[in-house]
Amino acid sequence: MPFDRGHISIVKYRTCYEDTDAGGVVYYANYLRYMERGRNEYLRDLGRSIKHYQDDGILFVVVEVNVRFRAPAVLDDDLFIETWIEEGRRTSVTFGQKIKREGDDRVLVEGTVKVACLGENLRPRRLPEKLLDVPNN
Repeated sequence: MPFDRGHISIVKYRTCYEDTDAGGVVYYANYLRYMERGRNEYLRDLGRSIKHYQDDGILFVVVEVNVRFRAPAVLDDDLFIETWIEEGRRTSVTFGQKIKREGDDRVLVEGTVKVACLGENLRPRRLPEKLLDVPNN
């Protein structure tokens, strides 16, 4: 069921030393990496990996990011990255994402990431036919 608005993908990730700053707090830019993992797994949950799309000459590129930092994660935290579809258009998809700590319902980081679909010529192209069934807001 392509880009089902009701589908939420959840990825677990344990923070490690390389993720943190000198104070043992996760460095803010690393949350973008975590969110990327969440989006990759969301597509995999729907049956195709990013690699499959690349092999077909389809690229997905981030064109807009909005992130709100609410509370810090620290070294050795088990995080859950939740990903879902906020909005779909003919050539782009906006993902909603939240990051939480295991055992804590509080949202640490939340945001949206708009991803455009490009062809091999790096020009915008329609989303693949099987992904076009995206509800619009």
